[in-house]
Amino acid sequence: MALNFSITHPALEVRSPIPGMVYIVGAGPGDPELLTLRAYRLIAEADVILYADSLVPPQVLNVARTDAEKIRTANKTLEEILPVMMERVRSNKSVVRLHSGDPSLYGAVHEQMQALSTADIPFEVVPGISAFQVAAARLKVELTVPNLVQTIILTRISGRTQVPEAEELASLAAHRASLCLYLSARHVQESQAKLLQHYSADSPVAICYRLGWPDEQIWMTRLDEMAAVTEQERLIRTTMYVISPALSTIAQTENARSQLYNPQHDHLFRQASANPN
Repeated sequence: MALNFSITHPALEVRSPIPGMVYIVGAGPGDPELLTLRAYRLIAEADVILYADSLVPPQVLNVARTDAEKIRTANKTLEEILPVMMERVRSNKSVVRLHSGDPSLYGAVHEQMQALSTADIPFEVVPGISAFQVAAARLKVELTVPNLVQTIILTRISGRTQVPEAEELASLAAHRASLCLYLSARHVQESQAKLLQHYSADSPVAICYRLGWPDEQIWMTRLDEMAAVTEQERLIRTTMYVISPALSTIAQTENARSQLYNPQHDHLFRQASANPN
């Protein structure tokens, strides 16, 4: 039997954090100006902020109240973090659990949400901008170019956290889509070898380091040089790779134009022009 349900949300309005509540907040890639308005307000008004200090730069917390309790979590386990959040909530305080990027991507929030639900602790998830979006913005590209590529794959290679067999990197590379590779700098030689099974050796690759941080850097290279550049620059963490036809010169051609704003294309809100010239 199908289960039908809906999720309602309050009308759009400015909402301060509610005491006795946990907010799992995406801090974005690191640039405080890329926080959502919701994230900014929650950080600015929260009683308690637990933040992944190895991934969230201190500048993001500059807007926090001077009397807010700020707790670093890089050196803590989940078993140490959860009791702190629960105790503060039960003391009727508003708690922000601050994660880098967007909580839905490699945020290690699944187990936190399960534990909070089991303990009947109310929580809200606030999305954030992910590194792949910032990379596209910095590169000034669209990752879904008409007639060239229409799919974005966000993935990683197996490391301490194993990737399911059906999502093995070489099989995903077979799509030759815009592939954004997270958490893989320590395994770059293996990653390159798997990608080369389907992408050409001269496929353009953007190596993006610490996007949104003051020391952000991006290197453009060929796929067959991806590992060499990574090792030369001694990149082992906070690095994402973008492998995409959208980075090629082909993406600049007229054939790559979207139909949405083409004068010869009609849709619900506009009739096609009889004489586009």
